[in-house]
Amino acid sequence: MKLSILIPVYNERAVVEKSLAMVLAAPLPENLERELVIVDDCSKDGTSEILARFAALHPEIRLFRHEVNQGKGAAVRSAIEKANGDFCLIQDADLEYDPGEYPVLLAPLLSGRADAVFGSRYLAGEQRRVLPFWHSMINLFLTLTSNMFSNLHLTDMETCYKVFRTDLLKSIPVRSDRFGFEPEITMKCAKRKLRIYEVPISYHGRTYEEGKKIGWKDGVKALGVVLYFWVVDDLYKESYGKNYLNTLTGTPAYLNWLVSIVRPHLGDRVIELGAGLGSLSGMLMGKRLRYVAGEKDSLSLHSLRNRFLRTPNVEVCELNADESSGFESLKGEFDTALLLKTLEYSKDPEKSLRLMHDCLVRNGRLIISVPQGDKLNSLDRGMGYLQRFTKANLFAALDRNGFVVEATRELNKSGRLAWGLFGGLFGSEKINKLSLKLFDKSVWLTKGLDLVLPWGGLNLIVIARKK
Repeated sequence: MKLSILIPVYNERAVVEKSLAMVLAAPLPENLERELVIVDDCSKDGTSEILARFAALHPEIRLFRHEVNQGKGAAVRSAIEKANGDFCLIQDADLEYDPGEYPVLLAPLLSGRADAVFGSRYLAGEQRRVLPFWHSMINLFLTLTSNMFSNLHLTDMETCYKVFRTDLLKSIPVRSDRFGFEPEITMKCAKRKLRIYEVPISYHGRTYEEGKKIGWKDGVKALGVVLYFWVVDDLYKESYGKNYLNTLTGTPAYLNWLVSIVRPHLGDRVIELGAGLGSLSGMLMGKRLRYVAGEKDSLSLHSLRNRFLRTPNVEVCELNADESSGFESLKGEFDTALLLKTLEYSKDPEKSLRLMHDCLVRNGRLIISVPQGDKLNSLDRGMGYLQRFTKANLFAALDRNGFVVEATRELNKSGRLAWGLFGGLFGSEKINKLSLKLFDKSVWLTKGLDLVLPWGGLNLIVIARKK
């Protein structure tokens, strides 16, 4: 296994060589290699020359440079993109934090208990330099504010020492260019429901005369970052997982509406394919004797396992709706199967229907939610849809695969107009987050319009029974 040590550097010629020597000599747990991913953020004081000379002597170092100074957050973002290790640890190029404490930071990750570890300067570490009172108070105030909005109980949000599983860190978009990285990554870890541990660390802080760069203005900006990412759900890079994951997590009223329609048809033993982040699973699994949440995306699987770690009636399984592997032991085990927001992403929808047919007992129910229509537009393709469904072609597919339709329900008739307008006429490829929140706040109105509008809904729900 490998640890990627991410080191943003800017104008640190007095300490950078000693700091890097300490990082190279730092103890690591057994069988863990290291790489140093250094990003020189356009240093102009001679640091660049020192880094180039040092990197030439040590093959563990991978050196990159920004041609324009962008800030710590931008340098960390570049380092994350270049990291090759199983874990990523953020290390400043000064001497404030002790690399000798790497084993303590890594222990919760290596044991499998944590997804992220924060090193706290305010827990009982071995040593801590006594610094100005107000500097510490500002740090504690920022941590308190972050805790209030993230619903975490951290003691040191602003700590440099943060260690992550690399696959999770690479999936989180980093937008802050300066010191806003710390509150941003904390808010996103909280919203992603990562398992966060804190460990005590030593701290040898610098004064401004000694080269400290962060100031009170950065503290004010940090408050703005906390508030911004409390409102905005910018949690996944587009290349990770399905694009609708954030859509679902950002629409609680719509989810409640969908669940209120589906829940009366559920039995005691349920299998759900395409469970995503568990937004629907968490609302439907209550009082079920057995609930299997199936998903193929590795990051979504990780989120599901974290979410239902202590929920004994929920099993998380790696299942792909387009493949048969993993379904052998599930045949005839369930009275209800769910394909909610799943078939539109399937390369072979009929195969998915056959897999669900085999999982159900005789007369078991299949509940499907799909986008209704006969043609894809640019918004559909931007969401990753591979197809839409009309009643006629979906009913025919169900019949061919051993199901008889019991009931249907059309949702969001007013939304069909907006979707067609933006995805067809305007050629939009993404859903605006503000529009999404406004839609969710007006679900009560959408429900009423569904009763009177004469055309079909944007989404189609079908309840079918195994023949």
